[in-house]
Amino acid sequence: MKKTYISIGIIAALLLTFLIWFGMREPAQSGKQHADETAEHHSESESGPKEVVLNEAQYKAAGIVLGSTESKNLSEVINANGYTKLPPQNQADVSVFISGLVQDIFVTEGQFVRKGQTLAMIESLEFTKLQESFLSSESNLELLGAEYERQKTLQEENVNSKKTLQRAKAEYEIEKARHASLQTQMRTLKMNGRSKATSTIPVTAPISGYITEVNVRIGTNATPGEPLFSMVDNSKMHVDLLVYEKDLQKVKPGQSVHFILTNQDNTEITGKIFSIGKAFENETKSVAVHADILNDKQILIPGMYVNALIDIGNNAVQALPAEAVVRADGREFIFVLETEEAGDHEDQDHAADHDHKEAAGESFHFQRIEVKTGTAQLGYVQVTMLQPVAEQAQIVLKGAYYIQSHLLKSEGGGGHAH
Repeated sequence: MKKTYISIGIIAALLLTFLIWFGMREPAQSGKQHADETAEHHSESESGPKEVVLNEAQYKAAGIVLGSTESKNLSEVINANGYTKLPPQNQADVSVFISGLVQDIFVTEGQFVRKGQTLAMIESLEFTKLQESFLSSESNLELLGAEYERQKTLQEENVNSKKTLQRAKAEYEIEKARHASLQTQMRTLKMNGRSKATSTIPVTAPISGYITEVNVRIGTNATPGEPLFSMVDNSKMHVDLLVYEKDLQKVKPGQSVHFILTNQDNTEITGKIFSIGKAFENETKSVAVHADILNDKQILIPGMYVNALIDIGNNAVQALPAEAVVRADGREFIFVLETEEAGDHEDQDHAADHDHKEAAGESFHFQRIEVKTGTAQLGYVQVTMLQPVAEQAQIVLKGAYYIQSHLLKSEGGGGHAH
């Protein structure tokens, strides 16, 4: 009997413990469910549309610029690296044909000179000897010419022999060739054979351009074939881009190119492809693609490194300036100016403080719209709207970060973003 009482007591204790545990679990589950519903509601509130209101002073201080999306060819491009280059005909080394001493130098490195301008004066006794030979040949040519004509007349009258006429003609032709050779040498050296004999001649610029090297000093012995000066004409600058084998078939003459000068504050210039190389460069699997430069040639010098984007298609996308997109909570947003029609449903809320607005000036309402970005190039980024936006909507192109900071400040300070 005693065992029976003990068993009944144990069962009663277990039953009481179960009732207490069940009674405590139900409120806990109810509280957890309520907390989950609250968190879900809070999450939905956070992800919903947000509005920022700026007064006129804030709007002006932010430097806001409004606009719309633009059609940009951002999706079909080839990235390439390269450098600026001058064609051979726009570079020159200045040398002399006859040895002499440098008597005067009239230019310095970096100076711009015109074609034909005197760069230096060279002194040599060879110049005097050349002039002497030219004048002597000219006199002989005149004498031998007259003798040839006289022998022709005598031959017509059968006074002299045919052999005498042939000798006179040969001597005349030989001297004529010698005279022409000396005349060419004089012209090449910029000498006038009929002027007063001189031992100095000018060294002139073969092209217009800038002096890049002066390799002589006064008194230096100028030797034929050794450059005295080096020059470049930067007006015909182009860019050589290295395009790899996998992209070569997509590149064609006439395609537009955008260059970024990486060492010149990312200055952007434009160009157009005019030629494609037919051999690989060195041991790399790349081919040189030549492109004309269409603007800003004055700031370029040969050998400058560039990054380039070659447009290879017409697949345009809707894009905005990169600074128009702000990032928050791992997502991307833009701001759109609300029109009066868009705010009609809030007229009752704003009617109460209408007089205050009149006193404070115009107010600007911006709605934050979530977007998805794509390709980003040359300061623009492809955007896809994840919320409906009117076709004529005014989008904030500049000043979006100011509006976003104003929104965060309002939320962090206990304020409410409308």
